[in-house]
Amino acid sequence: MKRIQYQFTYSKTTFYFDASFSHLKELVDQKHAVIVTDENIFRHHEKKFKGWNTIVLKAGEQYKVQATVDTVIEQLIALGADRKTVLIGIGGGVITDITGYAGAIYMRGIKVGFIPTTILAMVDASIGGKNGIDIGVYKNLAGTIRQPDFLLYDYSFLKSLPDSEWVNGFAEIIKHAAIKDAAMFRLLESKKLQYFKKNKAALASLIEKNARIKTSVVKNDEFEAGERKLLNFGHTLGHAIENMYELSHGQAISIGMTRAALISQNLVGFKDAPRLIDTLGKYELPTLAEYDKKKAFEILKMDKKKEKAEMNYILLQRIGKGVIQKIAMSDLEKLL
Repeated sequence: MKRIQYQFTYSKTTFYFDASFSHLKELVDQKHAVIVTDENIFRHHEKKFKGWNTIVLKAGEQYKVQATVDTVIEQLIALGADRKTVLIGIGGGVITDITGYAGAIYMRGIKVGFIPTTILAMVDASIGGKNGIDIGVYKNLAGTIRQPDFLLYDYSFLKSLPDSEWVNGFAEIIKHAAIKDAAMFRLLESKKLQYFKKNKAALASLIEKNARIKTSVVKNDEFEAGERKLLNFGHTLGHAIENMYELSHGQAISIGMTRAALISQNLVGFKDAPRLIDTLGKYELPTLAEYDKKKAFEILKMDKKKEKAEMNYILLQRIGKGVIQKIAMSDLEKLL
């Protein structure tokens, strides 16, 4: 097990890579801990949860809403959870979002830890302290920024991960490479998804590298005043269409990254849009797609990166170099 600790503005987060679920007992007092997971994870790994206080939720983005958070809080009350209780989210991005948000508001804040069980959660969703819920079609419109106490990486959870979720997670990996790491992008270009599914050492290295990229960006700009906005590459349009069409997060941001790459050609002279589009396709992600542009733009106008009559849009100057570009909303409507 590899232990790495990061200091944020108000707290520390410890990462435990190449760990096992059994290590959890070393990190928390089992009697004063509550696990939050979903039906799919619980069904596949039920033996692991024996002896733990466990809240089991329905699986899916449609349940990432306030009503589910209320259910978690009601069950915490029933379990007698107090300010010394540690809440542990075991699952994908939906579970880590709900757990982090519930932990931030229960008794004005209790400790939270995560055991991410999907590629997407391991490289992105569980990292950085953003915990949000959806309001109708608006993604993550309500939420908090509050760092988890720890993240524990047990790659055995990936054995039950469906193929679609591997594809979903690699969208965020490609995003990190596109905005921050040209060498990692070249590696992804040269391989296919099956390579990482079969090569455990390569996968573990890739996951850790992505976790470090995101964490270093967040550490430099925890509350998204500048550099952290780069992590939203592909997300502006992606979030607008994700719930509209019930797309997976990876599918939505892949379409968003494609559009952002083409906009980058026009506005900042980006020359490698074909490379990005080809790589997304190689990992079985959609690129160009038809969508209701008027409706998508109406949703997009509520995006948190919008400032008055401008949007902070994330573009690519080159592979490995993302930039923040202010675009007037009237111009953006035409570009989309």
